[in-house]
Parts: sequence; C-alpha cells; structure tokens
Amino acid sequence: MLVLFFVLPGCAPDLTDAANTKGDPCTVGGGAGALSTCRLPQQDPEYYVEQGLLYFDTLETGVDPSIRPEYADWVARWEWPPWLKLTGYGREDMEMADAIIRLLPTEVPERDCRAFAVAPFTRCRVNFYYEDYGDQPCPIYEEFTFNDAGQITFIEAWTDDPAFLPMADLEDSWGEGQTNRLSTRLPGLGNVEGKIDLDSPWMADAVAADADIADFVRRARDFYATWIEEYSSAGDAFARGCGF
Repeated sequence: MLVLFFVLPGCAPDLTDAANTKGDPCTVGGGAGALSTCRLPQQDPEYYVEQGLLYFDTLETGVDPSIRPEYADWVARWEWPPWLKLTGYGREDMEMADAIIRLLPTEVPERDCRAFAVAPFTRCRVNFYYEDYGDQPCPIYEEFTFNDAGQITFIEAWTDDPAFLPMADLEDSWGEGQTNRLSTRLPGLGNVEGKIDLDSPWMADAVAADADIADFVRRARDFYATWIEEYSSAGDAFARGCGF
C-alpha cells in the first residue's frame, strides 16, 4: 500500500545568519555541524516516497542490481537492537551489505511509505518475508534522512513493535512527537550536503554528551570489525526482532 502525507513547511532556518546564538543547532561550525531538523524538503513528496520504495526494492532477492535509491557517498545505516547497529557506512559498504542480505531469500511486499516536511523526510512501515522463516512477517519501521540534492544520507530502523519502537507515545504512529531517533542528534546531517565529520570539534562535543553518538562514531571508525563483532554476539536477531 502506498500512502502520501505531507505538511507544508514554514520558513527555513538561516544557516548564515551571524545574529543566531552560539547554541543554535543550525549554525554549529558555521552550519557544517547543523542537525537534520534544520533542513527543509527540496523535493516533491512523491520523490521522498519513491526513494523509500526503491530502497526496499534493493533488499528483495532477484532485484535488478542497477535499481538503487539516490545514496550519498557517505550514507550510513543504523539499525537499533536487536539488530546490528551500524550496518552500512559509505555507499560501497552499504551496497555490499545489501547484497549479503539478499542471499537470504527475501520479499518486502507490504509497504507504507510517507513523506514529511520535517526530517526525516521519508518514514516507512513494511513487512519483510524471509523464505527460511516461512510465511511469518517481520515488521520494520524505517526512516530516511536526505540532503538538499535529494540523496539519502542516513537510514534508521527499528522493529515495528512497542517493545522496540522509539516513540514516547506509541499512538504517535509516525514519530511526529517526542522520538528517540539518532538522525536528529548527529551533527552534520543538517548541512547542505548532509555530510558528517567524525573528526570535527562539534562531533567531539556530541560524543562527550551522547552515548549513542559515541557508539556510532566508534563503529564508523572501524566499520567492518565492529560489524563482525556485533554479528558474532547477536545470536538469532531474527527470533527476537521479528518475533519468530
């Protein structure tokens, strides 16, 4: 099922306004360390929905490998436990990880993707079906952050179950209220390119203040080793995350 939802945005923050206060999250590092909520959509709602749908196309077995959403070169994917946290860092690593996922025969036939005027601009609820687990659906809630060029810069996923979802109010189906998401806390996702800088002073400040960001940076600095470490210690994440 495809559903569109969009709210007309207000005025964009001025990232170059010298009058903004030092604590303004949109002017950190002259805007280089801005948060994703400082950006406004630059594409039509249909575009953001299409990108979410293309992403799930790439995770289905037998997909044409030329079908890809618009990834930024520095795209990252964070999948909250019981999944494996940082499961993609950079376009090449992301595409390789997706190819590994497709080795487990997979379909994603049930999809509800919507566009929002506040980052993350695309949010989806889907059901994965893995051949090795029969006909049982694995429900996932996933969000996509974009830069001004319309490239995906950050993907964030949770099991779509009250025990795992990040919403403070579980009746807030699309995370429009208070939500514990990493994408709106990582400095840099809100600059024009949506590019984070692991070595920047604003990232160092964020690492010191936020344990989740510190964990992200640790894994991003050594992606393959930390991914293997997480995979080895996770056990049967499918049984926990999908309820199999």
